[in-house]
Amino acid sequence: MSSKKDIITVAIDSPAAAGAGTQAKLISNEFDLFYLDTGKIYRLIGMLYIQNKRKINYNLIKKKIKRINFKDLKDRKLLNDNVAIAASIIAKDKRIRTIIKNLQRNFAYNPPKKFKGSVLDGRDITSVIMKKATFKFYITANVRIRAQRRYLEYKKLKRNISFNEVLKSIKKRDYLDKNRTISPLKKTKDSILINTSKLSKKACFKKIKAIMDKKIYN
Repeated sequence: MSSKKDIITVAIDSPAAAGAGTQAKLISNEFDLFYLDTGKIYRLIGMLYIQNKRKINYNLIKKKIKRINFKDLKDRKLLNDNVAIAASIIAKDKRIRTIIKNLQRNFAYNPPKKFKGSVLDGRDITSVIMKKATFKFYITANVRIRAQRRYLEYKKLKRNISFNEVLKSIKKRDYLDKNRTISPLKKTKDSILINTSKLSKKACFKKIKAIMDKKIYN
């Protein structure tokens, strides 16, 4: 795949609710980069999978990806727990990953002209999608802290769910993401580890920005 020259590419991998999405958006705004939340794409297909009575229809998925409307990725239904689990299930399918991978790589290395580059976050961005990214980060946090963050998000959305249910769901997603045969979640050797357990959003971004500034401006 051909790619634009002299662009900034940022790849981020993380387990659920570690804060990667928030940091990716901050990076996008600061450095004028195109942001693609790859997890939301899998959730969108996961929701399609649920609507199709949990049967995989590859032609339907291809059509959805080909005509993807990024406004659909803002649908609050994508935040539902059952959609998250469905996304982890369909993410194990090699054919689905190939379909989505091509879309992701295209946006990663050929972002819209008005942007100076791209930033993608997900589960296999550093290891598969953007192996040659300018910057690679692996963002993580303690599982209970991640569950607490997600629980508070659900409370704001007035979701009737307990902390223990959220914790159980996060642990299940971690297991599925890290133990699938195809493109499992893992930290690559060239990824910079950022543990957000004791960091505020602002402090975390300050740390990431310092790393990026040093390389970009030097």
